[in-house]
Amino acid sequence: MVVNNHADRLEVQPDDKRITGLGHFIRRYHIDELPQLLNVVKGDMSLVGPRPHMLRHTVLYARLVQNYHDRHRVKPGIAGLAQLKGYHGTIASWNDLYERCSSDFEYIEKWSLTGDLCIFCKTICQIVKNLFQ
Repeated sequence: MVVNNHADRLEVQPDDKRITGLGHFIRRYHIDELPQLLNVVKGDMSLVGPRPHMLRHTVLYARLVQNYHDRHRVKPGIAGLAQLKGYHGTIASWNDLYERCSSDFEYIEKWSLTGDLCIFCKTICQIVKNLFQ
């Protein structure tokens, strides 16, 4: 992205003018997720879990969604059930937030190693599929 004053307050929007040509390429092929592997190695993140939100969004969503902070009972993940179900990117409506949080709560309630492996493998398959589209 180009340097801007909104980077810590405004998440990326569809057709965001702040994204450079190289940035479009990096985001399309999920290369921007690779540095998060360092956070997994450090133990700050998991491969699978609820996707983290910006701090300001966490504060806002906690006011809107009952038990929102239950998402923090597990480490955030690079891949998640909500993401796999298609609830990723900009939260543009109450329904977007509701579906994403519902998927996160479902993930936490039904957690299993088998489930994590399934989510991880399906996520990799989606990425590979997108490479050839």
